[in-house]
Amino acid sequence: MFDDPSPRWPLERVLFALAGTMTLVSAALAALVSPWFLLLTAFVGVNQWLYVLVGACPASIVLRRACHLRSAIYENPERASASRKQVTA
Repeated sequence: MFDDPSPRWPLERVLFALAGTMTLVSAALAALVSPWFLLLTAFVGVNQWLYVLVGACPASIVLRRACHLRSAIYENPERASASRKQVTA
């Protein structure tokens, strides 16, 4: 069941946790401080769609470089985007 000796989370799991945390924080801030904090929720949603469509978003790039996280879906993100371009062309 647990064949991977590394206890590290894959990139997608960290992104999901980060997006959920930021959404909850922005909803709480919107309720308690100012409704303008809902823009943070919109920013999180746009970044999630960016990751779905392109395979990368600003948070994934930072996490990949700073924390050396690897994707569970894409072995090589550059190769994945290149193959996507070939399919659409």
